[in-house]
This record gives sequence, C-alpha cells and structure tokens, in this order.
Amino acid sequence: MEQLLNKIQFPSDLRKFKEQQLPQVCKELREFIIESLSKNPGHFASSLCSVELTVALHYVFDTPNDKIVWDVGHQAYGHKILTGRRERFHTNRKLGGIKPFPSPDESEYDAFAAGHASNSISAALGLAVAAETHGSKEQVVAVIGDGSMSGGLAFEGLNNVSSTPNNLLIILNDNNMSIDKSVGGMSQLLISMHSSRLYNKIRHTIARGLTKIGLLNRERANSLTRFNNGLKAMLYRQKNIFEGMCTRYFGPIDGHDVLELVRVLRLIKDMKGPKMLHIHTVKGRGYEPAEKNATVWHQPGIFDPETGERIVSDDGIPRFQDVFGETLLELARTNPNIDGVTPAMPTGCSMNILGKEMPERFFDVGIAEGHAVTFSAGLAKGGRTPFCNIYSSFMQRAYDNLIHDAALQRINMVLCLDRAGIVGEDGPTHHGAFDLAFLRPIPNITIASPYDECELRRLMYTAQLPDKGTFVIRYPRGKGKLKDWRCPLEAVEVGTGRCLKEGTDVALITLGPIGKTLEKAVGKAAADGISVAHYDLRFLKPLDSNMLHSIGQKFGKIITVEDGVTAGGMGSAIMEFMAANRYTPTIRTIGIPDKFIEHGTVSELYEMCGMDSNAVYEAIRDIQGKC
Repeated sequence: MEQLLNKIQFPSDLRKFKEQQLPQVCKELREFIIESLSKNPGHFASSLCSVELTVALHYVFDTPNDKIVWDVGHQAYGHKILTGRRERFHTNRKLGGIKPFPSPDESEYDAFAAGHASNSISAALGLAVAAETHGSKEQVVAVIGDGSMSGGLAFEGLNNVSSTPNNLLIILNDNNMSIDKSVGGMSQLLISMHSSRLYNKIRHTIARGLTKIGLLNRERANSLTRFNNGLKAMLYRQKNIFEGMCTRYFGPIDGHDVLELVRVLRLIKDMKGPKMLHIHTVKGRGYEPAEKNATVWHQPGIFDPETGERIVSDDGIPRFQDVFGETLLELARTNPNIDGVTPAMPTGCSMNILGKEMPERFFDVGIAEGHAVTFSAGLAKGGRTPFCNIYSSFMQRAYDNLIHDAALQRINMVLCLDRAGIVGEDGPTHHGAFDLAFLRPIPNITIASPYDECELRRLMYTAQLPDKGTFVIRYPRGKGKLKDWRCPLEAVEVGTGRCLKEGTDVALITLGPIGKTLEKAVGKAAADGISVAHYDLRFLKPLDSNMLHSIGQKFGKIITVEDGVTAGGMGSAIMEFMAANRYTPTIRTIGIPDKFIEHGTVSELYEMCGMDSNAVYEAIRDIQGKC
C-alpha cells in the first residue's frame, strides 16, 4: 500500500487527501509515534489516544489560520509530526531539538504554549474574542483532556465562555472517565439532529431574525440556550455541567473514528456561539501494552516496539520519589494521624505506595494544586498531619493558598516539592526553578532540602513531629547516590546546617543534593592546593546563623551553589546575611541564571548554566586567583 504520511509536510498536504484515506494516515501516524518513542522516550499513551482527533482537526480546520490550543501538550506529538516537524521528530526533548510541548516560538501551528494543565479554555477564549473583535474569520479550538477538567482554571474559563460573545469550540478528550454517557437510540438521534446543517441553519436564521427586530439580546439568547438544553435534559433524563453553563453540547462520540470526527466537526465548526464536543478515547490506543496500563506507559522510556518490553536499567539506587514514598508509608505506620495528598500524581511522586496499603489515608484530589494545599490545611486544622506532595513547578499555582490558608494560620502540614531544580527533558514548563526564591519571603514556614536520601528521611521524620508549622521539603527528580538509604529515622534540629569538609581558603555553601555532585570539584581544588571548606546549608529558612557567622568571620571568599534561580534564592539569602552583619567577603553565586532554561539532559543543562562540577571547580580557581 502506498505510504501517505511521508507525503505530509504540513496540514495543507493532508487536506489534499480523500476522506477515505484518513484511516490509513492515522495508522501510519500511530506507527510512526510508536517507533520513534521506542528509541527516543517521551509522552506515549496520551499521544496515541489523540491520533484520530489530530488528523481530523487539521483536515477540517484551516490551520494555522485557524487556531488549535492544546491543553498540557502530552497529546500533541501527532500535531507536531503533521505540522512540519516529522523529519526532526527524532530530536524531540533533546538539547537543541524539538521542544517537549507546543510552543509558538517553535511553530506558527502552536497557537499557545502548553505545559501545565487546564489553561486551554481560557487561552482559546482570549484568542476567539480577539478574532471576533478584529472581525477575523479565524476559528479557535481548545482541546482539553478530562484530567485537566479538574483544574479550577478550566471552570473559570467555562464560566467566562458562557457570558462572553464567542464562537469557541471546546473538545473534551475524555480518555479515562465518563462525564456523560450515551443513552440508547434517543442519544444518537439527538446527536444527529443537533449536528445537522438543516437544524442549525434554521436555528441560526430564527436567532438572527429575532435579533434584528430587537427581540433577542445576549441575555435572551442565553435563556433560549438554557431552554434548548433543558429540553434535551428532559429527553435524555440527565444533564451535564456544560449545558448548564449555556454551552452547546455534542456527544459523546467515538474519538477513534476519524471519519465520524470529520463529519461532526464539519457540521458544528461554523455554528455561532460556544460549543463543546465530547469524545471518548483510549489512552495508548493501538498499542496493547499501553492500553492495558496507561499509567506505566504515560512516559515509559526506551522499549522494544515488537514485544512491549521496557528497557529499564537497575543499579540498585532508588529515585528520590521512591525514598519519599517508602518513608511516608513507614512514618504512617507509626503515626496514625499522617495522611497523603497529591494533585493527580500518585505514581509520579510514589504516594501510590501509601495508597495501596492505606487507601483511607490517601487522597488524590485531581489536577488541582491550590485545592490540594488548602485541603491539606483543612486536614491539619482538624488534627491530621498531611504530607502534600506537589511538583515544584506546579506549586506555583498554589502560591496564594500556601500564604493565606497555611502560613498565615501557622498550619502544621508538610509540603513536599518533588522535581525541584533542573528536571531535564520536559523543559522550561517543568523545571522547578523558582520555589526557593518565591517561598523564602513567606513568614511562618520552614524550607529545607536534603543533601541525600538519608537526609530526606530525617527531614520527613522531623517535619511530622508536633508543632513544626508549615514545613517545606524540596528534592530533585531522578536518582540520588545511595544504595543503602534505609537509615534510622532521627530528628534534625530545624535551622541547622553542617560542615561536610573543613578548609581554609574558600567556603563552598550548597543546598540540597547538588552539593553531593560537587564533591569532585572540592577534590580537584584540593589537588591544586586550594583548601575548600564545604558546608551543607540544609535549611534555607530559618538560616543557621551560628554557622554563617562562623563562615563570615573566617572566610573572605564564598561560593554558593543552588539548584534554583540565583535571583532571590539561597545565594541572595547568604549575601543579605553577610551584609546585615557587616561581613565583607567576595561572594560568587551559582545557580539557574535569569532566563528560562530549555530542555536537555540534567547534566547538559547543568553545564549550560555553569552549575556542573567542572564549572564550580573553575569558579573556585577564579575566586582564589588561580586562573
């Protein structure tokens, strides 16, 4: 059979095909994704589930003149392949290669940046209203997954959609839960009726005529929509939230029937007013191992596409998240008040370990970071000891909740920030770059970062002790250094650092696991005759004032290294302390510079930012006057 995908450079090429050829395009696109991701890992199951939708959207709509706004971006690999990036797709998520998520900087087909969840409706509504204001005929589509619908921003957008003149089309890609269900032949009849051109032509003509004679304004139009939706609800014997918010609802339909998708999209694309198309899809569609276990195959790593065998190396060193998960369960077994809370990342943060043994003390609140923090604060106010685990970059969405609902009330809760610092291939939307800087000004909180896995366990034990307030522990993605990490659970005195190595020439102050990676730099400096004292700060807040006074009195040269932005972070805190206490050392701060860092491996990005062992070694030589 003639290959079709190789003939598609851009969607305009796709639109030259006959409709009957689209299933073959979908088959080839799915095979291309499977083969590509088996060698160069990425987001797998979500991209497979959206193949037919992607083909249908680019076939029906005049992209890039018409705009598609993808939510999160996990489901957009097919979109990238069809929009001029197929030949470079092997560079996806690699340094200097294709970006991991949609980005307008990369392609005009990427209408809006997508990294975090639930922003598509709001962003697409803005684009739709702007088009309406400028008299443009461009159409705007928001594609949102059901997981993202749990985010508060999605409902804020929906609320505004119902009250703002627009022609936005929202596609709900429902792949693991049913918001609504089809009820027999009546359901199919209503779908056909409400998506027919004749029905909608008559509906639009009547509405336009009533508007001309002054009998239909926006408020009355909404009333008619509510009446229409009420009639549907009576016939269905059910109603959904979208119709309740004056958004016309169609579906659910099979999201893997590309010809049906094309048919329905053509019928509803020119309808006036906001519309919701609900489709059912299956994560991992077309690849049996992924269909059976979509969670594992969300981002499976390298695998054999023929057998489905994942290529996993095991050196016996656990990931930080696994140490967290095992330690949380260990603590929960002895402390009956401990609960676990996560915003839709139970496997990603390893809280599923607690959930499996103690499901009644485990709460997955969905993609709702602000709610996760405030819910945890409520648990704590009620006498519980919640461990709330949120990825560092996602924590940005819960900043207000942390200030008003936790810190202000001196709430005793533990906030664990996974994926802190440079995370690697997921790029700027996922790097945990800012938490140290944005948390540091908040009163009534403790901020700590463990040097290694044993320190993580000790900090977790300390955090759950009585009257510790809001206790933040941040740690990185990936593996640490220790095989033997099951150390005794012992308390750490809050606000104390430690000297890891004595020295006389230069003081190196680090915070968190990045300090472990710089032992090599200290050793190389010693071989050059430079005596470096290495200090593990451990707590950014409160600072160890005794240790810092000792450093200020003893050293005229200080280097700080942190896996976070230098602007306002740990280095800034050290400089403020030294200035406030009239110490005048030369201080060099090393960390993430004042720019967004692209995607690549962690080691590549450390080198790019001057945070790797060689760069720190050169900084030591430079500050000591050896360069």
